[in-house]
Amino acid sequence: MERVVLVTGGSRGIGAATAKLAAQRGWSVAVNYASNASAADEVVQAVRAAGRRAIAVQADVADEAQVMRMFEAVDAQLGRVTDLVNNAGVVDQAQRVEDMSGERLQRMFGINVIGSILCAREAVRRMSTKRGGPGGAIVNLSSAASRLGAPGQYVDYAAAKGAIDAFTVGLAKEVAAEGIRVNAVRPGLIETEIHASGGIPDRVQKLAHQVPMARGGTAEEVAQAILWLMSPEASYTTMSLVDVSGGR
Repeated sequence: MERVVLVTGGSRGIGAATAKLAAQRGWSVAVNYASNASAADEVVQAVRAAGRRAIAVQADVADEAQVMRMFEAVDAQLGRVTDLVNNAGVVDQAQRVEDMSGERLQRMFGINVIGSILCAREAVRRMSTKRGGPGGAIVNLSSAASRLGAPGQYVDYAAAKGAIDAFTVGLAKEVAAEGIRVNAVRPGLIETEIHASGGIPDRVQKLAHQVPMARGGTAEEVAQAILWLMSPEASYTTMSLVDVSGGR
């Protein structure tokens, strides 16, 4: 059976690294993106160069109708998903809670939490052996921030990732007998573009001294953990929250 993985937020950073590594390991890949079509197309070309099928699918994961259309597009062009990487996520400008707007919070939880739950819902509908599916794996992207709280910078982001931790545990138990494994990876300080989108492009360099391994991680290092959780090697692993944080 062909393995088909949907990677949300797959056009850059950890998502792009995951899509490329999945192709090398034998998956066909659907690359979801919100707005940067050219970056998504570059990832698609890299997947095809590795000999696997690939498509780019635009969708805002916080929008239920767009999520449903995205899964239908994957069904039609690649086949039913066997694996999902819930990677799409956002941060915002560093800010104290007392200064955060309701609009910021709606966006933060809409994309980081509701989007992940909507995508998991659609994946379970296709994967569950109870529904005639083949089973599969879901890997959610949490963050070390769910443990650390991110005070003075991104408490809302940390809270959203705390919700992902709880969601991972609950969904894993809910579908464990239906052939679906659900785990999460919690990256620490990783060298990706997300820090610039939060207004601190050199955040990894500034905080590397707090990491016991004394450096930031790479998107590829996180992708390795994600691919292990998707693989048959992790066949008895579900409900796990795997820290990829250099000891922080």
